[in-house]
Amino acid sequence: MAITDRKPTGLLRALLRAPIWLYRMRLGRLAGRRLTYIAHLGRRTGARREVVVETVRFDPATPEIVVVAAWGPGPDWYRNLLAAPAIEVRVGGQRWPRPRHRLLDADETQRTLLAYQRNHPHAWKRLGPLLGFPTDSADPHWPDVAASVHAIAFRPSRDG
Repeated sequence: MAITDRKPTGLLRALLRAPIWLYRMRLGRLAGRRLTYIAHLGRRTGARREVVVETVRFDPATPEIVVVAAWGPGPDWYRNLLAAPAIEVRVGGQRWPRPRHRLLDADETQRTLLAYQRNHPHAWKRLGPLLGFPTDSADPHWPDVAASVHAIAFRPSRDG
């Protein structure tokens, strides 16, 4: 069983939420482009929620950020984004109010994750197995894994 098959609790949850404070203090630049801050609304409460997730792909030319919902079958923040669009997204020193988003299909998710694996081999070696991903890019299970992962791409809004 992968560590991400259920929601993080206790100390692990606190550690994973710690980067939110960087963004609250306007120090998101310290995280570079490796972390993405997402503010969204709770689907039941309507309350503002925040999460920081690893950036899987950043394309400055488009610009577009891709993140993956890797904790369990559908983390709360991901389900909240299915119910209502994000309030804002931040990466590095950039802030995108009311960003547009799209869900990646399994093929694009697989290409994105394989590119991440190539670009960040040391991180992948440690994180990939924890997240339940194959370590070998030739592994025949890749299409099944990619189909089970929720990837979402953000772009700045046209009006914001």
